[in-house]
This record gives sequence, structure tokens and C-alpha cells, in this order.
Amino acid sequence: MFIEIKKKIDKELNSYARGLDKLYSLKKVSPVLHKHITEYILREGKRVRPILFCIGYLGFAKKAAPGLYHSAISIELLHDFMLVHDDIIDKSPTRRGEPAMHTMLKAYAGKNEKFSGEDLGICVGDILYAMALEAFLAVEENASRKESALRRLIQAALYTGGGEFIELVYGAKDISSIKREDIYKIYDLKTANYTFSSPLAIGATLAGADKKQLDILINYGNRLGRAFQIKDDILGMFSEEQETGKSNLADLKEGKRTILIWYAYRNSNSNDKKVIKRLLSSRNAREKELLLMRRLLKKSGALDYAKKEIASLKCEADHLLLSSSIRKPYKTALHAFAEMIL
Repeated sequence: MFIEIKKKIDKELNSYARGLDKLYSLKKVSPVLHKHITEYILREGKRVRPILFCIGYLGFAKKAAPGLYHSAISIELLHDFMLVHDDIIDKSPTRRGEPAMHTMLKAYAGKNEKFSGEDLGICVGDILYAMALEAFLAVEENASRKESALRRLIQAALYTGGGEFIELVYGAKDISSIKREDIYKIYDLKTANYTFSSPLAIGATLAGADKKQLDILINYGNRLGRAFQIKDDILGMFSEEQETGKSNLADLKEGKRTILIWYAYRNSNSNDKKVIKRLLSSRNAREKELLLMRRLLKKSGALDYAKKEIASLKCEADHLLLSSSIRKPYKTALHAFAEMIL
């Protein structure tokens, strides 16, 4: 089912990209803008968010409404907007195996340094956000439900921005002052809501699901999102670069406060705590620092703790999904999806 929905979304996205100039006259605005937006939105991706949006809708509707798959690409465009800005914030030069948007646009930045590739990238991100909102309007559904679903889409962007904000703020705090609930707050806002809860709830809202069912899907998405982020933290710290497609030094260089780091700090002796603080403050971490952090995470029991958290959260998500009245084929698809990503 995921594969079939993804094919429809990719087809719609390709059609949308081909019609961008006709829709917005982007070439007249700037051929450079048109070229890079088109290339960026067509990069290969998992399309998890628009797929979950469609499952949330089809799980409560009798059939796909006209324009559903065009509306679904709005969440992919929103994702692209987030990625462009995220890469600027994280100073990441690549995305999906290709240059990040701001990296590509550096070639067009003025030599007098009045503006940069990052400045141009922010402009592109803003444009993608506007494109996302308009694309959502394509679906032909009940006007009241459509408005409620659009509000959820806007809220998803708002809360994700909030998650990014507090992650940066918490990153400047001493690790000793960070609480477990602080980290889960970031996970909920930046990952769970945006990637899982909101896409499912937006689709289900559009289909007319009641509040009880929406609450179940939101709670399900939160549990799944937390588990997914913990797994991503483990991969970011313990996997090799070729497995993840990004630098395995990224999280350490950014000094990210994760459940792994939180647990390790609280369950280490005073000497190891000093080392953890030093490693988190390093912006030029190399392989030897990564290997040292890995040893401390294992020694403290943080890795085992994180794996248990994933198992517990997945169990909670499974129970919530069982209590949902989403149609059986889509419930089965969600269960298989959770098994696959965790």
C-alpha cells in the first residue's frame, strides 16, 4: 500500500514541477529560482509525510476525493521548506546526497559579500512554504473539514519551528540543567508532530474523523515519533556515514541534547561527566572524539536504555493503533510501517 500511494504522490509531484512556470511564472521572476526549486522538490525521498496524510484520509473516507494527491504534496513541499532552513541552521552542506539549497545558491551570491547563499536559501524556503499552502487547497472536500485540516497544516509548521527554536536554546544550556521532558518536548515538536501525528491527523480531519479518533492518531504519532527519533539518534551516533547518508559527526559537532546524552551524563562518574561536557562543547569533533563518546554511551548504559525506550514506545503505539477505528487495510499498513522504521 505504501508503495502504491508513493507512486501516485511522485507522479503528482512530477506533474506539479512541470507546471511550476505556468502556475507562478517563476522563470520570469528568476530562471535560477525556477531551476533550483524544480530540481530540489524532485529529489528522491521517502515521502513519508504525504503518504501518512493519504492513509489518514483513506482510512476514514470511502474513496479518494478529487485532488487528494495534489493536496498531499503540500506536506512534501512543507518538508522541503523545513529542510532548506534546517540545513542553513545546522550549516549542513548536503541534503539527500546532493548539495543543500544554500550550497547551490552560493554561486549566485555577490562577491562583495552583501548577501550569501544562506540569504538566498531563506528566500527559497519562504517561497516553498507559500507553495505548500496553496497546493493543499487542491482537494475537493467539505469546506468546513478542509478549513480545519488546513489549520492543522499551518499548526504543524508553527510547532516544528518552535521545536527548532527550543532545540537551539537548549543546546546552549549546560547538559546538567537539561531534563528528560525537555528532550521529549523537542522530539514531540520537531519530529513526532511534524512527521507522524500531523500528517495522519490532517488527513483524518479532512475525511471527517471525530475527535476521539483524531486524539488516538495524534497520540499514536507522538509515540511512534519519539521512538523514531531515538532510533535516529542511535544511528547518528553509532552508524557509519555510508549507512545514513550524512556525517556521523554531525550530532556531536552540533552538541545535540539527545536521550542518549542525557542518560549517559546522569549515569556517569564525575570524570566521565567532564569528558561528556567537553565533547559536547567541541565544534571540531573528529573520529577519535566520536569513538570516545560511543564508549561512554555504552559504558553508562545509555545505549541499552535508549533501545528499551524504543521498545516501550512502540508497544504503546501498537495499543493505540489497535483502539483506532481506522479501516483495517490502513491499520495493517501503519503497523507494517512502524515495524519497518523501528
